[in-house]
Amino acid sequence: MDRRAFFRAAGAAALFGVAGGSVLGARPAAADPLWFNLFREWVPEIFATLPDPPEHSPAIVIGSGFGASVTALRLAQSGVATTVLERGSQWPNDPWREIFTGDDLPDGRGFWHRTSFTGVTKVPMRFAGFGGVLDCTSYPGIDVWRAAAVGGGSVIFTGAMVAPERRFFDHVFGGVVDYGELDSIYYPRVRQMLRLDPIPADLYAAQPFTHSRAWDAQVRKAGYQPLPNDSIFTWDVLRAELAGASRASATVARSNLGNSNGAKFDLNQNYLRYARETGKAAIFPGHRVDSIAQESGGHFTVTVTKLSPTGDRLGTRTLTCDRLFLGAGSIGTSELLVRAQATGTLPNLNEHIGAGWGTNGDVVLARGASAVGGFGQGVPSASRIFDERTAPVTLENWYIPGIPFETGALASLGMVLDSTRTRLGYDRASDSVGLSWSVRSREETTAVARAVDRRVAEAADALVEYSALGYDANAMFTAHPLGGAVLGKATDGYGRVHGHPGLYVMDGAAIPGSTGTVNPSLTITALAERNIEAVIREGR
Repeated sequence: MDRRAFFRAAGAAALFGVAGGSVLGARPAAADPLWFNLFREWVPEIFATLPDPPEHSPAIVIGSGFGASVTALRLAQSGVATTVLERGSQWPNDPWREIFTGDDLPDGRGFWHRTSFTGVTKVPMRFAGFGGVLDCTSYPGIDVWRAAAVGGGSVIFTGAMVAPERRFFDHVFGGVVDYGELDSIYYPRVRQMLRLDPIPADLYAAQPFTHSRAWDAQVRKAGYQPLPNDSIFTWDVLRAELAGASRASATVARSNLGNSNGAKFDLNQNYLRYARETGKAAIFPGHRVDSIAQESGGHFTVTVTKLSPTGDRLGTRTLTCDRLFLGAGSIGTSELLVRAQATGTLPNLNEHIGAGWGTNGDVVLARGASAVGGFGQGVPSASRIFDERTAPVTLENWYIPGIPFETGALASLGMVLDSTRTRLGYDRASDSVGLSWSVRSREETTAVARAVDRRVAEAADALVEYSALGYDANAMFTAHPLGGAVLGKATDGYGRVHGHPGLYVMDGAAIPGSTGTVNPSLTITALAERNIEAVIREGR
């Protein structure tokens, strides 16, 4: 059986419920004590008694991702006692234990209180509901992937951290932020803090990165020069995997649901760790923020529900703080603000709350490479190309989530500089915040990325019908939600929310829907460094 036929057969077998000798449909579709007992055995740390945050804090940071972790560290270093609230668990790392599940045959550790998931492979998976690390929220027209764990998106992303070109940054931000300031001060600061660098030559030459080398060879045939991507991975951990000194993870397609051995130098290993070490910052996992308000005296109230990993509600409290920093990600931060505006708990928010939301132009693509085969699927993205013949678009070398071996398909993540934006709105009947995404806009964005991918495939004689497997421009999801509380509109140029002194937006909600055809994480982190520095310096 040739590789393409084998892959189709494997996908069909998984689709009908059989893979690796197990029946997917037999997995429980709801809370299951048997699975919970297994999770407790595998990762006892997340079942430890959760500490309670103080009733009042000078500063509360909601969330623990890129923007929130920067905020927590810099506040703590300036002497401000800071409480960090995170709905997800504090997951450990271990070189030999399977802390996280894989997305080839995932269990509940992978997903935030849902019982099924269909990723880019189009293979439906079912499992016990649990407090896992990836929250996939479905809206009309789009699925949004976001984190639910201490460390936020740094736990579940692919590690590429790239700065946009000045012209595209300026186009997106419209002069609200000086690109030169980020380029000279804050991008370098983040690169140093997170030890960013491209994949080393010895790992690039290793078997798990056969797909990366084949991808680069194909784009060169089409006249592109692949550009190296800076990455957050700790390369010595990948070397340990290849040497048998650690359980394989980043070299066998594990990333979206976490790296058990700590291969990613995630925020738990830097910003959050350093914040704790100051003695001024404390992080409280298992605390979901349900609502926020500002009292007449200026203090903020934060209503939280304490959750066990199994989803049990352990109690509800109302905390207070002098200053409130929102870092729950584009969706989380926007939900809190939109609900607060609609219910009157933050009555002075302006008309820009909830607006300017976008997907960073995310598109998933694949083309064939018959020479690629065997086992591997190294996760770190080695390179990218750029094209602007139709519209500015980056294609980034990507592994295929859910497939731990080479299949003969070369995946790309496309990021198109699109202008499509939508608004989050509040539904009073259900007390929920939602959005919808235009099918036409999605198709237009997809067409831009697909044209470049097909140009490469034609030059490399690699056209194949991978659309049947769900890889060809499957743009029904975004892993890069941005906007909802945009800088210079909902806030001033440094994240101070208009109408409510002492309230700040410090995450991807502040970015107007795009970071200019590159992954957002570096820009989110750099903007947080810039903005919290100004807040601390100016005392407001």
